[in-house]
Amino acid sequence: MKFKLVIAYDGTNYAGWQVQQTGIGVQQKLEEALAKLFPGVKRVHGSSRTDTGVHALGMAAHVEIPAAEFKMPVSKLALALNAHLPEDIRVMRAGRCRPSFHARFDAAGKQYRYFVWNHPAMNPLLRYQAWHVPLPLDLEAMRWAAQRFVGTHDFKSFATTRNYEMKSTVRTVSRCDLKCRGPLLTVVIEGDGFLYRMCRGMVGTLVQVGRGKYAAPDVERMLQHRDRRVGGMTAPAHGLILWQVFYRPRRAADAARRARTEARPPRPQS
Repeated sequence: MKFKLVIAYDGTNYAGWQVQQTGIGVQQKLEEALAKLFPGVKRVHGSSRTDTGVHALGMAAHVEIPAAEFKMPVSKLALALNAHLPEDIRVMRAGRCRPSFHARFDAAGKQYRYFVWNHPAMNPLLRYQAWHVPLPLDLEAMRWAAQRFVGTHDFKSFATTRNYEMKSTVRTVSRCDLKCRGPLLTVVIEGDGFLYRMCRGMVGTLVQVGRGKYAAPDVERMLQHRDRRVGGMTAPAHGLILWQVFYRPRRAADAARRARTEARPPRPQS
């Protein structure tokens, strides 16, 4: 039996989503809770990998549970899991999904939100969920710069390099908006996928535009250079939240899965 889970967590105490060799990942805590209820569960598959200190409101995942072990109504699954999870991790929704569903490969896009508290004094209630920027910001310049990110671009200048080479650093950003509610600024970023620390690089650059270090057109120059050294700073992890994961309709997801399978090189014959 395959289930889709929607998980929220405060990432302050975790080394990201993924199971880690050193440190504790949210995935590990979820798998431990599942194992207490269903010993046959092997792995939870998440839609994304969030970094150390990053939060989530809408992390999607799937898990397969042996039918012989599932003895409860589906409506009780989230409640049962939450009884075995720490208070900073919660399963918000849990339900049956089709056998072919894959939380990562069927995802069509994601929305991240980044919170900035722009006031001389930090709001103590947001100290683990927002980046404190005490100096004045030019919000109009930031809005103009944010629109430079929209479209299909090579985002290498805004992503931290991993210890392996990416096949492609081209991504499509469909939305990059700046919302303002008093001193709380929210950067909303949507796209088909994101590079390592890409959202944080984008937000850090926008804040530097707001401070006058860069002009809005400089974002285009940074994109063209494809070099992290010319991009802006990386914003702190604790202001970032994986807000929502978008999925294709079933027919489109099945077509995308077939296309991925056909694109794989044939296995060598023994």
